[in-house]
Amino acid sequence: MKYKKAGYLVLLSLFVQFKLFAQSPATGVQKEGEGPWPQLIIRGVTLINSTGSPPTGPVDIVVENNRIVAIRNVGAPGTPIDPARRPQLKSGGKELQAEGMYLLPGFVDTHAHIGGKDKGASPEYVFKLWMAHGVTTIREPGSMEGIKTVLELKTQSAKNSITAPRIIAFTTFGQGSKEPIATPKQAREWVRSNAKLGADGIKFFGAAPEIMQAAIEENKKLGLRSTAHHAQTDVSRWNVLNSARAGMTSMEHWYGLPEAMFTDRTVQDYSLDYNYQNEQDRFSEAGKLWKQAAAPHSERWSKVMDELISLDFTLSPTFNIYEANRDLMRARTAEWHKDYTMPKLWDFYAPSRHSHGSYWHSWGTEQEVQWKENYRLWMTFVNEYKNRGGRVTVGTDSGFIYELYGFAYVREMELLREAGFHPLEIIRAASLNGATALGMEKEIGSVEIGKLADFVIVEENPLKNLQVLYGTGAIQLAKDGKVIRAGGVKYTVKDGIVYDAKQLLADVKSMVDAEKAKANYQVTQPGM
Repeated sequence: MKYKKAGYLVLLSLFVQFKLFAQSPATGVQKEGEGPWPQLIIRGVTLINSTGSPPTGPVDIVVENNRIVAIRNVGAPGTPIDPARRPQLKSGGKELQAEGMYLLPGFVDTHAHIGGKDKGASPEYVFKLWMAHGVTTIREPGSMEGIKTVLELKTQSAKNSITAPRIIAFTTFGQGSKEPIATPKQAREWVRSNAKLGADGIKFFGAAPEIMQAAIEENKKLGLRSTAHHAQTDVSRWNVLNSARAGMTSMEHWYGLPEAMFTDRTVQDYSLDYNYQNEQDRFSEAGKLWKQAAAPHSERWSKVMDELISLDFTLSPTFNIYEANRDLMRARTAEWHKDYTMPKLWDFYAPSRHSHGSYWHSWGTEQEVQWKENYRLWMTFVNEYKNRGGRVTVGTDSGFIYELYGFAYVREMELLREAGFHPLEIIRAASLNGATALGMEKEIGSVEIGKLADFVIVEENPLKNLQVLYGTGAIQLAKDGKVIRAGGVKYTVKDGIVYDAKQLLADVKSMVDAEKAKANYQVTQPGM
C-alpha cells in the first residue's frame, strides 16, 4: 500500500479553518458543534443503553440545560409514531430527527494520550478523531505532554470552547519532581503537590515497594484515583495484587497480572541475553508471559481474580495496542491509515530503535504465533473477570504500534467481542464501566434521567456489526448489487452540543492532506 502524493496545495488553506481555538463569538462554542439549546429533543431513536437493558424504541429523548429530563416511548417498531405521546418542543428548543437511527451513551476511553509533537499529532487532530468515533470522555494517563498543558485543555473542553472530549488528567508518578523520589516521605509530598496542581490521579510504572505503598496510600487518602502499567523493571517485587491492596483503583494492559499468578517461579523466564532497553526483547518475550502463569480456572488463577474483584479493581486491557504483535501486516495495512494517519505518525510507527513501540527489528511468524496464544489466555482471564462481576473498560493507548486514535476504539470493542463479551456488555464497558472507573457514573455513562447529554448516534445497528462504528463504515452489498459503505457515527453529542461526526472526520482528512502537500509526502510500507 502507498499513499499517493497530495497534489492539491489549496487544501493547506483548509487547515487554517479548523484551528484548535477557533470559537463562535456569540456562544464560545467550537464552530463544528451546534448548541447547546435550552431544550434538545432527539426524535424517534432506538435506545441502546449500557444498563443491561435490550434496545428499545422508538423513543424521544429530551434534554434541558445539558441534563436528560425525559425518555418518552412514542410508539412501536413498524408503526407510525403517535404524535400524542411526543414531548412538546419549547420556544428556543431544537429537534434532531433521528427516526430509524440508534442512540448509545457517549463512549469513554480510559487510556487516551493526547498526541505528541514528535508524531505530528496535535490536540485538534486527536480530539476530532475521538469525537468522530463517539468518544466524549477520555482519561489521559500520564499527561506526557505535561500536566499543565493537559489541565489547560481540560478546562477548555469543560467550557466547550474547543472541540474535544471531556478530559480526566492523570500525572505520571514523579513527573516534574526536581529530584528522584527515593523515600516514602518524598513520595507523599509529591502526591500532595500533584493534587494541588489539579490532577485527577496518578499513573505508575513502578518503584520500590515502600515508595509505591506510600504514594498509593496518600493518593487514596486525598480521594484521587490511580492506575498502573506495571513495568517489567519492578513487577517482580510489586505486581497488580500489591497495587490493588494498597488502594490503586485500576490497571492498564496486563503486565503485573501473570506475575501475580506465578506458581513455579518468581520472575519472568527472560532469555539470558535479554535487555529491557531493546524493545524487540521486551515485547517479543512479553508474548510468552501468560503461559508462565497459573492455568485458566486453576486455584491460583481464580484466587487472584476473586481478590481483585473484591477490591473493586478495574481492568483496562487495551487489547488493540498489541494486536500488531499477532498480525503485523493487518495492523500496518488498516484502510484508515491512507487518509487519516499523519505523515510524522506514520514515520513514528516504522521500525526504529528510538521510537517507543516501533520494535519491529526482526518480527515474524514465531513471534506472532506466541502472541496469538498470549491473547487466548489473556482474553480468557478478562472475559471471566467480567463474568464474575469485575469491571472491564474500553481503553486504547492509541498513537503507538499502528493504532490510530478513534479507529482503535472501535477495534478494542471488536476484540472484547472476540474475548467473549456480548455486544451489550461491550457497550457497558465502553460507557458505564468507564464512567464508574473515573468516579463519574452519576454524571455520564448511561442514558438516564438526570445525567449529562453525552450520546452517540449511528444509522446502523452496532450490536449486529460493531464495524458500523468505524469512520470508514462497514462493507455491504446493496440490493442493486452495488458495494457500499454503511455506518460511521452520524452525530456525537457532548454536553448537549451536537457534532456532525462525519464532518469532523472530513476535517481530519483535510489536515492530513495538507501535511502531505507541504512536503509532497509519499509513504511506502517499511523496507519497500
